[in-house]
Amino acid sequence: MPSRLNLRLVLLVAFSAAIAAFFALDLGQYLTLANLREQRDALRAFTEDHLVLMVAGYMLVYILMAALSVPGAAVLTIAGGALFGVVLGTLAVSFASTIGATLVFLAARFLFRDAIQRRFGRRLKTINEGVARDGAFYLLALRLVPAFPFWMINLVMALTPIRTWTYFWVSQVGMLPATVVYVNAGTQLAQVESTGDILTPGLIGAFVLLGLLPLLLRWITRLLAYRKVYRGWSRPQRFDYNLLVIGAGAAGLVSAYIGATVKAKVALVEKHRMGGDCLNTGCVPSKALLRTARLIAEARASQRYGIRSLTPELDFGAVMTRIREVIARIEPHDSPERYQAMGVEVIEGTATLVSPWEVEVDGRRLSARAIVLATGAEPLVPELPGLDQTDYLTSDTLWDLKELPERMVVLGGGPIGCELAQAFARLGANVTVVEMSEHLLPREDPEAGALLAEHLEHDGAEVAVDHRAVRVDNGDTLVCSHNGEEVHLPFDQLLVALGRRTRTSGYGLETIGVHLSERGQIHADPLQRTNFPNVYVCGDAAGPYQFTHVAAHQAWTAAVNALISPFWTFRTDYRVIPWVTFTDPEVARVGLNEQEAAERGIEVEVTRYGLDDLDRAIADGDAYGQVKVLTEPGKDRILGVTLIGAHAGEMLAEFVLAMKHNLGLNKILGTIHVYPTWAEANKFAAGEWKKARKPEAALRWAERFFRWRRG
Repeated sequence: MPSRLNLRLVLLVAFSAAIAAFFALDLGQYLTLANLREQRDALRAFTEDHLVLMVAGYMLVYILMAALSVPGAAVLTIAGGALFGVVLGTLAVSFASTIGATLVFLAARFLFRDAIQRRFGRRLKTINEGVARDGAFYLLALRLVPAFPFWMINLVMALTPIRTWTYFWVSQVGMLPATVVYVNAGTQLAQVESTGDILTPGLIGAFVLLGLLPLLLRWITRLLAYRKVYRGWSRPQRFDYNLLVIGAGAAGLVSAYIGATVKAKVALVEKHRMGGDCLNTGCVPSKALLRTARLIAEARASQRYGIRSLTPELDFGAVMTRIREVIARIEPHDSPERYQAMGVEVIEGTATLVSPWEVEVDGRRLSARAIVLATGAEPLVPELPGLDQTDYLTSDTLWDLKELPERMVVLGGGPIGCELAQAFARLGANVTVVEMSEHLLPREDPEAGALLAEHLEHDGAEVAVDHRAVRVDNGDTLVCSHNGEEVHLPFDQLLVALGRRTRTSGYGLETIGVHLSERGQIHADPLQRTNFPNVYVCGDAAGPYQFTHVAAHQAWTAAVNALISPFWTFRTDYRVIPWVTFTDPEVARVGLNEQEAAERGIEVEVTRYGLDDLDRAIADGDAYGQVKVLTEPGKDRILGVTLIGAHAGEMLAEFVLAMKHNLGLNKILGTIHVYPTWAEANKFAAGEWKKARKPEAALRWAERFFRWRRG
């Protein structure tokens, strides 16, 4: 690493010295039209006698000039025409200018790209992806318009992921038209008074039109690609609907809602229950269960609050009945009647794609200009020996339990597994959580998993991290591998909570050729389109985040684009995505965490504020956890926040707002927070950041000033 840094310094000093020498020695005086006219005859005579030497020397000088990005390239190009003629002059200039440009491109890439990408990589992600995909077209468009300074193009493109060979040949082609114009002008040197006479407004306009050609070619290429995708399919002359949505979970409901709101004709097809997994088997029932479990935990800890005895008696059947009642109260928000009142045609049945514009629903064929796939996800069940002989539970089937299990093993220490494990432990089951990683919640910082493990154990659960499931024996024992030995965990109920996978089968995706990603999700571009431009996907089916709020966010993009494309389009914005694990303590996050920053080589400054110091946390008896903020080195710009505590999910919103609208910690510190509230912790975290950067020298002068004022 030090040698690479030294090499960078040497290269930077060498470049700076060469450029300084150019101006100090006033070498630019030799690169004027007047000087070229004076020396033309002598140079021509030398060229006739030593053509090869002259061409080689000329190209070397041109390469150095281009590499150093100093003025004079235009006069040198004219000189190429004056000395070598149009053909040879064009060849010499074309290769010399491209080689020089590539040298400065490589130098700038070596000197600056790593540092720029490391510091601004997240903000440059979209640009990087665009250049990786269409960089040749963009570069060609810029090269064809000589109004753009070539040295600036060299430096900017060096910071992107464009390949060196692509940069070389595109630059060669893109600079050729302007090269020919200047070289040809050199053959008529007597008529050229200044380089400005060569590029007339009309000629610049022509180059601008020429510069649009690559972008036009890109559009034509994509159009041909789209036509290829649709080859073999007959597009209906008329459509039954503007928008047809498959799946009535969070993503599908929002898509249909948006279409109906703008008075489009919308159909919504659902084969099971409106509201999807979130309402029926996910967010809603789990949070209702967690509330009951928390109440029991608080009752058992009543002596902490001065209440001598509270002894809860669990009625598990009543708990499950309450959960169904909660679902029933929320159900009207997602009901067929509500959406039909909006103007959506709600169709119950199984939808199967039969063409990019048509679906079959139980024998009925429907057509739509655009289709939105919101097929959702289902619990991931591993291929574990013996599991198929076991009456295991998932987050979908858990809600059919009639009795509280005495012994429960939860396979998976992610958010779903931890939430349900804690709930059942608090209800009175003997719970063991099995996680193959070294800590719970593997996507979060280790301290979050460690604190959660402490609370789970306090609630009576056993935490088995670094345990890999091997098989299930006799339908009642999970066998795991830990430190090279087998560990046997008996159970009455096994809950498989290893995440969720996209539902893709049974919808005709393979019939029409909808592409899937490497992770098995339906492939989506930034506009939420599949490989068919009129077929969109959103929600858990699309990834990369399987959260209800992200599903709604994607659904807005998908529905709006489906309705108004190609006249206008929007991209899904993934810059600020928050999520919460609703355990006790809650773990809430937005943006980067510390381990992600380390893995991606992003430099951050970490600020912590312990909630054991917060007045409201102390008063509530929940004085544990922390606020952890990652910022840019030396700046208050927030790169990520992890909150661990009793009300972390509610506290997170302020940081989400700040990151979304580029508000730094100074703004949070300057905002009045009500006392005593949990949200005060956000302000105190900002205060910790500020204290670490207090101006010591200024404070010493202030101390002297106030000492003087005291007399």
